[in-house]
Parts: sequence; structure tokens; C-alpha cells
Amino acid sequence: MSAGGESSRERILARVARAAASRGRLSHPGALATPAADPVAGFVKCFTSSGGEVVKADRGRPANEWLTDFLQALEPGVVGVAVGPEVPAGLRPRLPDVAAAHAGAGISVAWGAVSESGSLILPSTGTRAVQLLPPVHVVWVPEGRVFARMEDALRELLDGLPAAVGLHSGPSKSADIGRTVVTGVHGPGRCMVVFI
Repeated sequence: MSAGGESSRERILARVARAAASRGRLSHPGALATPAADPVAGFVKCFTSSGGEVVKADRGRPANEWLTDFLQALEPGVVGVAVGPEVPAGLRPRLPDVAAAHAGAGISVAWGAVSESGSLILPSTGTRAVQLLPPVHVVWVPEGRVFARMEDALRELLDGLPAAVGLHSGPSKSADIGRTVVTGVHGPGRCMVVFI
């Protein structure tokens, strides 16, 4: 207690209350924009505006060969990958499997994607390290599973609702220190979608 009988906690709470009182209230942002007529195009627009990348695979080649060459051509070239258990053999690059903490890229398959928010819906059981630890995250997204609205995706997801899912809307970003946005602090610095 201070001489005035006020505890440190009370002084801090009083300062927070004064600071909050001087700030204006923000209005509710309202509903999200009307869903795009083409969910895939809407997803691409939202996802890339958040720093995500959409890459076109060479459909004339086997997917695993294309992905291998693509990853090796990145700067710096990827030499080892962490692959989620949901990724079928035909979508796995021909690179050594390594622990996610040491991989140059993580490879996942999304359960779906949402146009209105530019979010990927990813399984969270057993694959979180693959999605979060490597500096690059490549996500295969089935084009037929891009939903116009989150509500539509969740309605379908309820049929086989897992314990949890991850929503990813681009690379990891943080502005914790000095309000300066830094990419790749709490997860991959690059998040790339490849439609299948």
C-alpha cells in the first residue's frame, strides 16, 4: 500500500480506466462483404491481400514432381520437408522428410477454404507442427471445397466435425513491438496455396 492507502493494483487499474475513457468508441464493422460470385476468385483476392500467395501448378506434370522442383527453386532452396499425414503420396514432394522444426517447408492439405475471409480450414490433429514451424507452408486446396461464406463451410464441417480446426489467412504476422508489422514471427513467413 502507498501512503494514500492505494495498492499498486488499484493505481494500475485507475490508469487503465483513465486511458480507456479518453479513447473514442469504434463502431461495429458490420457484416462481411457480400460473397463473391466466384468463390475461388474471392478467396484468392482476400488471401493475397493478407500476404498469402497463390501458386499455379503445372498441370501437365505429376503434382509431386512439380512441387519438388518448385520448392528447390525457392530462395533459399528447400532441401527437407515436413508433410502432414493427410497428404496423399501423389502430392508429397520427392524431398527428404525431416522434423518440422528443421524443415524448409511444411506441406498440408486443407479441408476447405472460405472466400469471404480468405481463410484456409486446416486439420489440427497431428499436423500443427507441420503448419507452424517451417518458414514456408504450402497448402493444397481442393477447388471444389472453396466456400462462399464461413457459415457454409461450418455447416458442412458439422457432418464430420473434428475436435478442432485451424483457420489460416496468410503468413504469420505480429505487431506486438512498436506497432511494426513483422512477418514470420509466430509461424511461417510464407503461406502458399496450390489448387488441385
